[in-house]
Amino acid sequence: VQLQASGGGLVQAGGSLRLSCAASGKIYSINGMGWYRQAPGKQRELVAVITRGGSATYGDSVKGRFTISRDNAKNTVFLQMNSLKPEDTGVYFCNADVRTSWSIAIENYWGQGTQVTVSS
Repeated sequence: VQLQASGGGLVQAGGSLRLSCAASGKIYSINGMGWYRQAPGKQRELVAVITRGGSATYGDSVKGRFTISRDNAKNTVFLQMNSLKPEDTGVYFCNADVRTSWSIAIENYWGQGTQVTVSS
């Protein structure tokens, strides 16, 4: 299973970006999908996660500014980021709980990360 993230880049404070992450490979079903980020010198932190049914949870620092969504038919998760701040800068990683077969337990996968840089 591979998670391919895209959509990162350089944006000015107050701007917007939309990240996408598509899962591919041997996939039977995907439960939770989400985004985490890691700034230089800091630990990886939760940005947002979403259940298969669409229930979302956000990190405190992004509530009201970011929106997570997913397309179950395309095994893809999105992150719409508005009102970006310099402190949102970091590498954004997508994450998914994937079942590769009906008889195999769910495993957790990480994408390679995409850089988001917000200039002041």
